[in-house]
Amino acid sequence: MDSVLVLNADFSTISLCSVERAFLLTYLQKADILSDNKEKALHSIDLVFPYPSVIRIKKYINIPYKGVVLTRHNIFKRDQYNCQYCGTDKNLTIDHLIPKSKGGQSTWTNLVTACQTCNSKKGDFTPEEVGLKLQKRPYKPSYIMFLRNNLQSIRTDWLPFL
Repeated sequence: MDSVLVLNADFSTISLCSVERAFLLTYLQKADILSDNKEKALHSIDLVFPYPSVIRIKKYINIPYKGVVLTRHNIFKRDQYNCQYCGTDKNLTIDHLIPKSKGGQSTWTNLVTACQTCNSKKGDFTPEEVGLKLQKRPYKPSYIMFLRNNLQSIRTDWLPFL
């Protein structure tokens, strides 16, 4: 299924939506098409419409929180579904770098993807205490970075807007 990049009135990225939803927003004149796919078109019985790729909402939408929600699935995505200690993609779990029993919080910078073997080896210690080395430090992704890193492919006409 094709996705359409949705921009706010100030050209900031809001989300992705389906081609059908994007067409409806433009047809109802709630959005403008900024970029369309020249190789495709939408057809009615007697009309042809552009196939949207990037749209901009005409009326500014105030979005109070535009961060990436901290979930198990999003941590796996950030870490590219690999154990951050050994690199495997099998039997993945979530690990607290500083264990909860030692005051570690469930935050973007304290949680990493780990396989069951490494997580068991680490146990109730920090990685340094048991000789485990992180492949990369955990970070809190921005919304734009998260969109870029987790799309199967970024279309070239999206790049100026990301």
